[in-house]
Amino acid sequence: MKFYTDLHLHSHYSRATSKNLNLEYLSLWAQLKGIQVIGTGDFTHPGWMKELKEKLEPAEEEGLFKLKKKYDTVAQTETPKACQGSVRFMLTCEISNIYKRLDKVRKVHNVVFAPSFSAAEKIQRQLGDIGNISSDGRPILGLDSRDLLEITLNSDPLSYLIPAHIWTPWFSAMGSKSGFDRMEDCFADLTKYIFAIETGLSSDPPMNWRLSQLDPYALVSNGDAHSPAKLGREATIYDTQMTYRHIYSALKNLDDKGLIGTVEFFPDEGKYHYDGCRNCQMRLHPRETISLKGKCPKCGKAITVGVMARVEELADHKEGRKSPRWRPFYSMIPLPEIIADAKGVGSASKGVNQIYLNMLNNIGNEFYILMDASIEEIEKKAGTLIAEGIRRVRSGNAQIAPGYDGEFGKINIYTDEERKTSKEQLVLF
Repeated sequence: MKFYTDLHLHSHYSRATSKNLNLEYLSLWAQLKGIQVIGTGDFTHPGWMKELKEKLEPAEEEGLFKLKKKYDTVAQTETPKACQGSVRFMLTCEISNIYKRLDKVRKVHNVVFAPSFSAAEKIQRQLGDIGNISSDGRPILGLDSRDLLEITLNSDPLSYLIPAHIWTPWFSAMGSKSGFDRMEDCFADLTKYIFAIETGLSSDPPMNWRLSQLDPYALVSNGDAHSPAKLGREATIYDTQMTYRHIYSALKNLDDKGLIGTVEFFPDEGKYHYDGCRNCQMRLHPRETISLKGKCPKCGKAITVGVMARVEELADHKEGRKSPRWRPFYSMIPLPEIIADAKGVGSASKGVNQIYLNMLNNIGNEFYILMDASIEEIEKKAGTLIAEGIRRVRSGNAQIAPGYDGEFGKINIYTDEERKTSKEQLVLF
């Protein structure tokens, strides 16, 4: 069966996250988005682990969990009928590893996956002996990524680790500020146990296909949600049995065709696609960074080198090449952002939310609307301009001022004249 997953996210125990990141809201928003399997996030945190054990029970699908009936009822009553579906949870957590390797301080984020509470608790106990796992849902540990991988592997034969958003400048395996030039330098003798990597919001599969060294790895995408509404900004698509073991196999085994694609941000929209200096509002193409010798022309400080430049630095293939493990990908802009651009307002505004919920009630979940619903159906239920915006996004026809140094890219789908017409139409809708 075909299903969507988003396995990298956080709980309300992580810093700078929404207080609504509980299991009931995660289940609700997974249904609104059209996601069937989501990560729990943060299983190393004692408080969150207590909630997980209290509210979850084993699902029929091996290695996955579901909300107990009394908690699931809460989520279902708030979910529009057009979006209702079953949601399964996988035990996951992100670790911030800060340590010294090869004479340089490294800051690498890694996502860990466990097939059972027993395995998750083994990892939790060992990490608790190493550092403070109670102060943050995403703990910061002075632990080498290689050693975290070893702890993960020893917890269960099916536990695994995926390097998170591997190109992010400050916190990733290949980032420009604290990463490595090769995966082998990060995971040393255990590199052979890494079989998948996460592209992150600022890169897409074609960028990663330019590196021969990444050919052995399956590419996955996740939303890294810090609030329930951010679920599914990116996702991974499978067509296999919906169990932990089958997801694991689809990622690890070259002959397994269960991984069928990913849903991606346009990489330009990601916070670190271009180079730049956020304090000075300087967005710079890598060529400009080179001409400026890496210094901001306003403040003189070092420019944050983004993902585009970092990929170019390490790439050994030209654009257009496909990896042997390539899968289709679909570049999408979240539906609230399409509506917001049509209205010329922020995506968190009340009017955008009202139209968004009306579309979910009348058409179906967000992934269905963005990827599968006919333009005619969308036009009938939501109006010509939103339908046209979705058509343009599907065809890649969106103008984006690239993100840089922690600032998201700026989307421009419609002209000013279209927005004027749009406002009149959306008021009626």
